Amino acid sequence: MELNPNVPSGPLADKWDTHRFACKLVNPANRRKFRIIVVGTGLAGASAAATLAELGYKVDAFCLHDSPRRAHSIAAQGGINAAKNYQNDGDSVFRLFYDTIKGGDFRAREANVYRLAQVSTNIIDQCVAQGVPFAREYGGSLANRSFGGAQVSRTFYARGQTGQQLLLGAYSALSRQIGKGGVTMYNRREMMDVVVVNGRARGIVVRNMINGAIETYAADAVLLCTGGYGNAYFLSTNAMASNVTAAWRACKRGAGFANPSFVQIHPTCIPVHGDYQSKLTLMSESLRNDGRVWVPKKQGDTRHPSQIPEDERDYYLENKYPSFGNLVPRDVASRNAKEQCDAGKGVGSTRLAVYLDFADAIKRDGEEVILRKYGNLFQMYEKITDSDPMKEPMMIYPAVHYTMGGLWVDYNLMTTIPGLFALGECNFSDHGANRLGASALMQGLADGYFIINTSVAHYFGSTALEKVDTGHEAFTKTAAEVSNRIDRMLKNSSGGPEGKVTVDEVHKQLGKLLWDNCGMARNKEGLEHALAQLPHLRQTFWERVYVPGAGRDINQSLERAGRVADFLEFAEFMIRDALAREESCGCHLREESQTDEHEALRDDTNYSHVSVWEYTGDDQPPALHKEPLQFENVTPTQRSYK
Repeated sequence: MELNPNVPSGPLADKWDTHRFACKLVNPANRRKFRIIVVGTGLAGASAAATLAELGYKVDAFCLHDSPRRAHSIAAQGGINAAKNYQNDGDSVFRLFYDTIKGGDFRAREANVYRLAQVSTNIIDQCVAQGVPFAREYGGSLANRSFGGAQVSRTFYARGQTGQQLLLGAYSALSRQIGKGGVTMYNRREMMDVVVVNGRARGIVVRNMINGAIETYAADAVLLCTGGYGNAYFLSTNAMASNVTAAWRACKRGAGFANPSFVQIHPTCIPVHGDYQSKLTLMSESLRNDGRVWVPKKQGDTRHPSQIPEDERDYYLENKYPSFGNLVPRDVASRNAKEQCDAGKGVGSTRLAVYLDFADAIKRDGEEVILRKYGNLFQMYEKITDSDPMKEPMMIYPAVHYTMGGLWVDYNLMTTIPGLFALGECNFSDHGANRLGASALMQGLADGYFIINTSVAHYFGSTALEKVDTGHEAFTKTAAEVSNRIDRMLKNSSGGPEGKVTVDEVHKQLGKLLWDNCGMARNKEGLEHALAQLPHLRQTFWERVYVPGAGRDINQSLERAGRVADFLEFAEFMIRDALAREESCGCHLREESQTDEHEALRDDTNYSHVSVWEYTGDDQPPALHKEPLQFENVTPTQRSYK
């Protein structure tokens, strides 16, 4: 597997402009000759499909849902970063670049991150023009707030509904192109495989989720915009339908998978309440602007928070990190919450929670101001927990949220399969070992609105593509493999459910195995134990799982079974990657590698690289490749937020 990042030469600030000028173009009259498949219509997919169709390409867009408006991007709450410096507090493109590189613990590619910071300013203008209702100051200018990992205010927001409003903006642009005929929308289709012809991605195989039919579609390029794989842990903040299938099938066709063990643990989630939950709920990081995180100083203190006086409270983030306080990056906040609970100072019935308290902010600014900032978030918390954050502190605990790992891509967002591109959370490129808050929306829209058009044009302009349609034998063969896999999943169901296990039972076991051994804290012994248990879980799934219903029909149980089957295979990549990286980095504390103060201890000498894993066959260990990371504009240092 060849890993050529294709980073342009020259000064960092000039790379993107130099690259755009050097890239091949496709003139407007010729664009209509090319067809592009976009899989996924969240922020990255919807913006990419709309942008490419606006330019004149023929676009086929596919999504799991009945409407692109149901994409998980809609759940994002707190905001989107951009280096506008509206607050005149010292922000700049370089500062956003530096904060992102540092926040990712120096495990991202410099050129990609700088481009993201550059493009961020254009995103805000684009979204305002679309009518996205960003919060505004009294005088009418766009408002900003602070987020973790930064000492400036650069986060644009729409109360606690930023993802929803941005997605509606992208959806409006997409709908315009659907109406004009530039985009053909295929709802309720799940991608099952990539079709590769002569080494190039030329189409996909999907399952029609309404009637179960296996369908094939051909194109000149394929864009995967299918999000992350956090649901491998069963409990996460992701939508239930979020999965790894598209990316994993691409990996099995030859696309390298980068840093699969890099998974973000978000510090402000509603804690687990019982064994019957199917997902967890995120509380926006923006709440840490005004909420103060604390635990009782005394272990095992079961008093109501109102009964615990100030001098018996430990505001541990403010005490430990005076410069950043409660706005330390997510990985730091998460590890410290776990440390407090492990020390016996956790709160709530499970003792796996800490307080996020707004009493001081309410006293300082008044209830009206706090409700104007966070009202819908407070309502959501109260509806779920039956506790009013205006009257008593929220309880929060870390949970699996975003995945920094993803398909390896070069500077053009192209995977190791020519013609197959990965955008947004589906790729690995911009966040290193930890994503700063409000950067996911930024990356998805940067990739879709401003980067992929240059990359696709260069690919078409520099590549001689043969004419391929769905009658090609590669489509027939791939579709048959998909059908055979579905039949295999259904084979155990003919004898009824007795003596069988459900898909959720296996998924819960996998999730617990990963959370306990490949979660916030990891060690060699635990990872080797998890790796040894995986084959037994897979065997249980394929020999005993009960999937009711038929393949040629609406069958949500079959859909879930297919996704869990892929998680069971992909989990090996996650664990092997965690085993191979014998350093603490970003979200991941390798217990053998930490400072005396229990902070993550990087090993730049041996691990300043991207770990790229190549699928080598069923029941064969994957091959590890490495892309060295070169730092010419920043110097990797031990991160400190004190």
